[in-house]
Amino acid sequence: MSTTTRTHRLPAPPGGTADRRKPRRPRRLRHLNTQDRVVVALLLGIPLLLSLAFVWFPALGTVLLSFTRWNGVGDLHTKACDPALPSILNNGCVNGVQNYHQAATNYPEFWPAVQHNFIWLAVFVVIATPLGMVFAVVIDRGISGSRMYQSILFLPVMLSLALVGIIWEFMYSQNYGVINTVIGRAGDNNAIDWLGDPDLNLWAVLLEATWRQAGYVMVLYLAGLKAVDPTLREAARMDGANAWQTFWRVVFPVMRPINVVIMVITVIESLRAFDLVYITNKGINGLELLSVLVTANIVGETQRVGFGSALGVVLLLISLVPICLFLRQTFRREGTQ
Repeated sequence: MSTTTRTHRLPAPPGGTADRRKPRRPRRLRHLNTQDRVVVALLLGIPLLLSLAFVWFPALGTVLLSFTRWNGVGDLHTKACDPALPSILNNGCVNGVQNYHQAATNYPEFWPAVQHNFIWLAVFVVIATPLGMVFAVVIDRGISGSRMYQSILFLPVMLSLALVGIIWEFMYSQNYGVINTVIGRAGDNNAIDWLGDPDLNLWAVLLEATWRQAGYVMVLYLAGLKAVDPTLREAARMDGANAWQTFWRVVFPVMRPINVVIMVITVIESLRAFDLVYITNKGINGLELLSVLVTANIVGETQRVGFGSALGVVLLLISLVPICLFLRQTFRREGTQ
């Protein structure tokens, strides 16, 4: 009878041969050949050139034109405008800040347009954005028919703003509009002129814009809700938090990047509003907006390119102020955490 003895290997002591590892060799950087450099240059250069050609150069040109008196015809001159000469002889001259001064003091549509733009922004922040967030939260809870509701609420976003304006014209029409028909005033002398009354048309168009903006915000918040870690909600539920507390104290703070994006988009969308008001009554009679005034002065009958460019610069500055302030507060808050 033979006996076999098993030998067990003891683990090597610390510092022994088992812990001695060969040092890793530094990875060699791959040198790009000529073909790789050409591909990288094309991938980076083409988008950069397109951005410079269609964004930055026009923006810089708008700023420069805002200091001139140019009507789009003739050459630009570096000489200062002579107040003693007729305006047609001063075409293309350097006008300084006179365009900005004229807009603020001698252009009656300017301040109503600024006021309307801020009203538009306030409605988007107070009504459209919270409404889109509510839609997203309800749909994210997996209610019956959530796919159908999501498609219906997102449908206005897929339509162009021009088509949205045409659809709502059938709602607001005095003679055959849906609203006047429902309240029994269609074709009557007492029919409400929703789009012609200066006291009503701004709020009527804001309803159109809110209808579309809420669906856009809903999609963004749905993307943010899908990215939230489910374990956070489970932990909050185990701690006894209800649905309201879970959302505001756990889910909503996690979606801070989405909130930043939505706030920036809300400011931009509210200040560049143009299509709906231009379709309604070309931005006059109570619907003045800065974007409409810019278009009316640059490509309208007057064709005051320099003055319209100054209005465009004002619109740019107004849009940058709330965005910069919001981003500054957000990044400062993240830096302190």
